[in-house]
Parts: sequence; structure tokens; C-alpha cells
Amino acid sequence: MTERATERKVAEARTAALDLAKLSDEERRTALHDVADAIEANHERILDANATDVEEAEELLEAGEYSRALVDRLELSPSKLDDIAEMVRSVAEQDDPLGKTLSARRLDDGLELYKVGVPIGVIGTVFESRPDALVQIAALSLKSGNAVILKGGSEASHSNRVLYELVVEATSDVPDGWAQLIEAREDVDTMLDMDDSIDLLMPRGSSAFVSYIQDNTSIPVLGHTEGVCHVFVDREADRSMAEDVAFDAKVQYPAVCNAVETLLVHESVADDFLPAMVDRYREAGVTLRGDAATREVVDVDPATDEDWETEYGDLELSIKVVDSLADAIDHVNAHGSKHTESIVTEDADRAGDFMRSVDAASVFHNASTRFADGYRFGLGAEVGISTGKIHARGPVGLEGLTTYKYHLEGDGQLVATYAGESAKPFLHEEFEGEWNPGRLSEE
Repeated sequence: MTERATERKVAEARTAALDLAKLSDEERRTALHDVADAIEANHERILDANATDVEEAEELLEAGEYSRALVDRLELSPSKLDDIAEMVRSVAEQDDPLGKTLSARRLDDGLELYKVGVPIGVIGTVFESRPDALVQIAALSLKSGNAVILKGGSEASHSNRVLYELVVEATSDVPDGWAQLIEAREDVDTMLDMDDSIDLLMPRGSSAFVSYIQDNTSIPVLGHTEGVCHVFVDREADRSMAEDVAFDAKVQYPAVCNAVETLLVHESVADDFLPAMVDRYREAGVTLRGDAATREVVDVDPATDEDWETEYGDLELSIKVVDSLADAIDHVNAHGSKHTESIVTEDADRAGDFMRSVDAASVFHNASTRFADGYRFGLGAEVGISTGKIHARGPVGLEGLTTYKYHLEGDGQLVATYAGESAKPFLHEEFEGEWNPGRLSEE
């Protein structure tokens, strides 16, 4: 695609965003249910396109260019398509974030200030091999009233084209151009220069890729980077629970960013806990590495410094024995990616210390890291998991795709009344109320 064609698509999205923001919740909800119906009615069409992507990816896997984790994330199935359709319906039924009054303050009698939820505008997204990401991002963008530019990975190009076509066909009553698909790597560079038309960029990928986006644009960036997640088995852990949590966090679906990559074990329980845990991992085909203290207890390969900061995305795991809660916290803060961390312990005080001290978007107590997900959090879906701290953090759902503006309802008040020696004082009273245009005149 030429630079001019990309600019045209972004301009169309910009125009559509203004009209999209005015659609009612019922109109947006109906359109999303139509998308879910279209996905269910077109399994064969989607799976045929996906089979082409997977076949090409398998060839590149054999050539050593792709990882098994990438191919696993790429592949769709009838059950996955059912899940995608259910996700879209879940997004449709979320509470409407638009027009929601976030706060109401009475400045004076007859002068009321409302903080009201609104769309961000135009969102540019770049995401990895999972084709379901396209549908998730499109669904959340529509529900939140945002136009969206979609750039998927080349490895999923056939799947993405079909899914995009189905989304657009199903939303024919939505302003034209609200969703745009771009495919060339050069199109991303064009987007980076369009700070006058794109309000937010949301890249999903490696830390290096997200850093590249941040370093080459003046558009605000909400990044989704690697998940170097940990489970810490504390000295006060229930051993059976710890084994189940650590197993689920690695084995249930190892190719995703919320899977655990490093298991930390308190030295006082290592001798009792590690042998059975390692046997269970090995039975599931997990390749294991450990520090010197771990290898004194179980026979695993040595872990390197690089292992502590690696997102394997596969059936691989590193294990480290720590001498204290503080040591576990220090390791997580030094090597984690600020994604998701978990402690298994029966001691509430130690759990609290861990959860307050660890710098991550999500911190769990006695639960698998795999729960870090927009759908599981009740957000309907997610456009990504933000590991930063500005605007939105953790699974980014509808709330993360909205901002706010202030609506002031008055009755001819003048600033001069509240200035000078005879200035009238402001009330600045918080009150329960919803913004409604003309409410004061109706009263």
C-alpha cells in the first residue's frame, strides 16, 4: 500500500470517529451481535483462510524462522471461533462507557460541572499472530465509540483479511470507514507520523518493538510487551495448592503472555516441594532449568542470567530458590516485565507484603497468572495488557479506550461575579447526578 493510501484510510477513520461517537449504545450493541452472528455463520470461510496461514507458518517453523509458540497462537479451530463469537457478545453487553457521568460538582446554584466519558477517537493498533486479536480489538473499539486502524502480522494475513471483511460486512449500519485494515510494514511508519489524525497507538509485541514505536512517534503509546511472569511458592504455602497453581500457570496454555516463565521457591520448602513439582512438569513435557540451589535438590539444566528475563512462550521454565520473601520480591522487580505476578501462601501478611511491593500491572494471591485476561476479569475482552503506568494498566478493556471531557451547565453566569473584592464564593459541592443536556433549564 502506498503512503497516500494509508493516509486516506486514516482520514476516513477520522471522519467516521466523529459520527461513531454519536451512535447510541443500542446501535453499537446490535452491530456487535451482528459481528458475532457473522463469525458463527462463516466458520468454514474463516478456517479455510486460517489453514493457509498455518500451512505457510509450519514451513517457516521447519526452516527455523518461526517458533512453535507462534504457530500455536496462529491456529484457529471451531471451538476457538465459538469463543471469539462469545467474546464479542460479552463486549456488546458491557455497560456503555460513553456519556457516563464520572463525577458531578456544583460550582454554584445553577452552575454544575460534569466529568463525562467519551471515546479517545482514532486508535492505531499493531498486533501479533493471534487472529482473534483483530476481532477483540475491533469489538472493543466499536463498543467504546472509537475508529480503529488494524495492522496484524503477515503470518496471519489470510485469516485477518477474512475476519476484517466479516466485521465490516456485519457493521454496514455503522459509519463507513470506522475500521481500516493495513498490511504492509511501511504502513506502520506512515501511521507514526500522523499525530494530527491518530489519537493513540497500541502496539502488541516485543519490548524492542514497542520501544521502536515509542521512539519514532509523538502519538501517545499504550504498549503491550512481553510477559515475564513469576509464581512464588512461599514458605507458608499449601504445597498441593502451590503445585496446582504453578502447573496451571505454565502448562494450561504456554504460548501466551500471562503464562509463568520463572518459578520462585522459598528455600525452606524447596526439598519437599521441588521433586514432585519437577516430575509433574516433566510428565507434561516441560523443559526445566534451575539455579545452583535448585540443582542441589533436583536434576535440571543450569539456568543462565538470560533465562531470568526470557519469555519462552513454550513448555520451558526456569526455577530459582530464594532465601526470603524480600529476595523473591527483589528478583521479580529486577527481572519481571511488570505484567503479572503471583504468590502462593497461607500467610495473609506475607501475601500483602508481596502484593504491595511487587511492581506489576496484576499481582495475585493463591491464583494462576493465567487469570490476567480481559475476558476473565469481566471486561468483555482486551485490546492488550498494558505494562506501563499511564492512562491504563493491565488488561485494557472499554475503560482504557475512553477518556473524558467536562460539561458545564449554567444559566448565564459570568466569571466576573466570582472575582475581585466582592467575589461570590464557589460552593464546589460534590453531588449525585447524571449529565443531561438542558437539565437546569428543565428544572
